[in-house]
Amino acid sequence: MYGKKAGSRCETGTEKGVHTMSPRTLFEQELSQLRNELKAMCFHVEAVYDKLFAAAGERDEDTIVGILEQDNATRETEKRIESECLSLITRQHPLARDLRIVSASLKVVTDIQRVGVHVTDMAELILRLQMQPLADYSAHLPGMAEETRNLLHSAIEAFLHRNMEAAQKVIDGDDRVDDLFNRVKEDLVEKLRNEAADVDDCIDVLMLAKYLEKIGDHAVNVGEWEIFQETGNMRNVRLL
Repeated sequence: MYGKKAGSRCETGTEKGVHTMSPRTLFEQELSQLRNELKAMCFHVEAVYDKLFAAAGERDEDTIVGILEQDNATRETEKRIESECLSLITRQHPLARDLRIVSASLKVVTDIQRVGVHVTDMAELILRLQMQPLADYSAHLPGMAEETRNLLHSAIEAFLHRNMEAAQKVIDGDDRVDDLFNRVKEDLVEKLRNEAADVDDCIDVLMLAKYLEKIGDHAVNVGEWEIFQETGNMRNVRLL
């Protein structure tokens, strides 16, 4: 076998219908798989976010407890995707354009994992508040949860569809979440001044609003990583 000429049909494997995959084709397949796994992770975290606030509105304690019990799933997915990103970089030695895609995915998976952690943190707070309607503490809190959710969804869509214009809108839209956070703080201060409100409960609500603000910040990060994967720039600084 080893004595056959390099051009023989036997050596190329065509007699048995075996086709050797080019390194580029293999890389693109692995990159596509990576993107699909990241997409699934993003959609999962979005779904859990939606489930949390739907359950809070319906005072469905069992669903929120279930969210806490599934906390480890996102962390495990993050580790797997990180491993795949590093494997692609070390094995395939991608060109600058491809390296930006893999590097951005590596960063985004961290942001999405942190969103998942914040959702779990909020679930714990809602349980500690004994499922009291959030609007009882601040009329702006439900709107803040909705605005944050929209920002997160838009950021994920911008990254997955490689839409820099949409990513920039996400970055610009973070001010709306920050403004609502300030309004929630003002509502809580007013509640403590004028009502016999429970101080601990108000602190928990403020923490919940802070987690929403942090999720907004992670959405902005995702938007910025979309711009990076297209241009190599991060906040107007050339990185790659």
